[in-house]
Amino acid sequence: MRNIPLDEVDHVERAVLPIGTDYPPGHLLDWHEHRRAQFLYGATGVMVVDTADGTWTVPPERAVLIPAATRHRVRMLGVSTRSLYVEPDAVPWWPAVCTVVDVSPLLRELLAVAVGFEAEYSLAGREGAVSTLILHEINAGSPLPFHLRVPASADLARLCRAYLAAPDAGATNAAWAARVAMSERAFTRRFRAETGDSPAVWRGRARLLAAVPLLRERSVTEVSGRAGYASPAAFTAAFTRSFGTPPSRFAGPAPRA
Repeated sequence: MRNIPLDEVDHVERAVLPIGTDYPPGHLLDWHEHRRAQFLYGATGVMVVDTADGTWTVPPERAVLIPAATRHRVRMLGVSTRSLYVEPDAVPWWPAVCTVVDVSPLLRELLAVAVGFEAEYSLAGREGAVSTLILHEINAGSPLPFHLRVPASADLARLCRAYLAAPDAGATNAAWAARVAMSERAFTRRFRAETGDSPAVWRGRARLLAAVPLLRERSVTEVSGRAGYASPAAFTAAFTRSFGTPPSRFAGPAPRA
């Protein structure tokens, strides 16, 4: 199925409903939730998924597993998706929180095939076998670290959401503490308790995540400067240390001469 709203087919008695959707650049799917679990794969572009608990950046050709009944929103940055909506009873192993995962070449091909199925596809033969194999391949996928926790308390969450919208390498712990009327020491202790990271480490990781979509359109040198690094080498080292792969892996096509 292509470009079909889930509501039109959610009633169909299939454990897996594959739907491919093309989105205009910068499209925002505002806060919503699904009865089913969702496997959201971006065949192109970058997705940013937010929940009350955190934010997940999904690079091209990766996917995010979204648990059933999880309220979320998604920013689509040049994305064509291959989504699977899965009955929760069929995937008791599904993670309890959103998780970015790698997508194997086999799974990519299976997804491309599955979005051509009708809603009430045959459970016997090829179509049923493809849908079953897809779940096995998802279960075998490796989680990826493209995630930041957002504090539960409203005042710290506002700080973090504002920073994610406009990362600033010049922000300081002292300035953040003043904005919530706390001493810097108390603020840092509270922030670490709610996120597991110090504010400085959290901001640094936020800038690295913000670099992922930028790398599709700008050079590593330009992105490194925007992320607040003194050199492309320093940026590359930090990016690789955080995500296990160099930023050059996420570069878009070279500009035409």
